[in-house]
Amino acid sequence: MNEKGLRGKRAEEAAALYLRGAGWEIIERNYRCRWGEIDLIAREGETIVFVEVRSKSNLTFGLPEESIGRRKQEKLRKVARHFLARLGRELPCRFDVIAVAWDAATGEIKSLRHLRNIL
Repeated sequence: MNEKGLRGKRAEEAAALYLRGAGWEIIERNYRCRWGEIDLIAREGETIVFVEVRSKSNLTFGLPEESIGRRKQEKLRKVARHFLARLGRELPCRFDVIAVAWDAATGEIKSLRHLRNIL
């Protein structure tokens, strides 16, 4: 796995730890179906939360969450519908983003921000 892939995995792990620390249950990691993938699926109380994790070390060209374009948003919706159909029951749900900024010099996490209900 290349450096970008390793950072992505580290960002997903940091996001999962953050959510568990907030009392959330992680239901799935890297849930895949024919329409794409969702990084984390979690439960906050009775709400299913689909979490996209984005990370960047260079913020010159925008924040991590700004890289989620219209096409990615549509894929996230389709994958979420697939998951909910497989679950077989209706539950409230939403989409969140966890944005991770890296220190380019050290490779350490500089910040982790949780943005709720982004779609």
